[in-house]
Amino acid sequence: MNLTDVFTVPPAPFFAGDGEVLLLGDTFSLLETMKEKSVDMIFADPPYFLSNGGITCQAGRMVSVDKGGWDKAGSLEEKHAFNRRWIRLCRKVLTRDGTIWISGTLHNIYSIGMALEQEGFKIINNITWQKTNPPPNLACRCFTHSTETILWAQKDEKKARHYFNYALMKEQNGGRQMKDVWPGPLTSPKEKTEGKHPTQKPLYILTRIIEASTEPGALVLDPFCGSSSTGVAARRLGRRYIGIDNEREYLELSARRLKREEESGGKAH
Repeated sequence: MNLTDVFTVPPAPFFAGDGEVLLLGDTFSLLETMKEKSVDMIFADPPYFLSNGGITCQAGRMVSVDKGGWDKAGSLEEKHAFNRRWIRLCRKVLTRDGTIWISGTLHNIYSIGMALEQEGFKIINNITWQKTNPPPNLACRCFTHSTETILWAQKDEKKARHYFNYALMKEQNGGRQMKDVWPGPLTSPKEKTEGKHPTQKPLYILTRIIEASTEPGALVLDPFCGSSSTGVAARRLGRRYIGIDNEREYLELSARRLKREEESGGKAH
């Protein structure tokens, strides 16, 4: 991938493969150096601001929900300003007909929905990922948290016309229109053989998103890429990929996954 087509000042890649690039650094700084309308699709899994000392259940054990300093919550105003800033920068780099997908939970998704509209986006769909095997609620003081929301949005411009592969989605749903509730399991252990990320998304979710909203050869950006499930799905589907993260550990994990995909010809799991 020629980064001069995407960046005004091309950064040094942390990892460069056949059609994919990983960048280590501050998301805001890197987005600011990207050219306008250079990206066809964005998938973002930003901080959920869950790291507040709580607990959850994992493999039958009580574990902390704290994920790291990057997930620590500030004030309501600080969280919303954070969301508005990165969404504003994403709008700049997205093509006129491009779309953005953002995953979140009740902890951040309402701020994100508001920020999208404030920054000139129009929400296309509110996808509910219904987890079929969620961890139990240990406190037993509320219903079990078993869903995440994925907002799909386009630029709120008169001439903007987003791409949607309606026929393929209908085919994959047995000849019926696909609904906005997507049931499925949590990320499989076989997708974590190169290491674990605390918020890793399953490949079937990213595969559906990329197939639904891009054509082969499209450039997909993930500004909080973590373990790069987005990149693995993009590679398998013949799309190009740029992943950004400020944690070296997670980019090393991403690089291992992408190298394994390249070595296996996209057949690794």
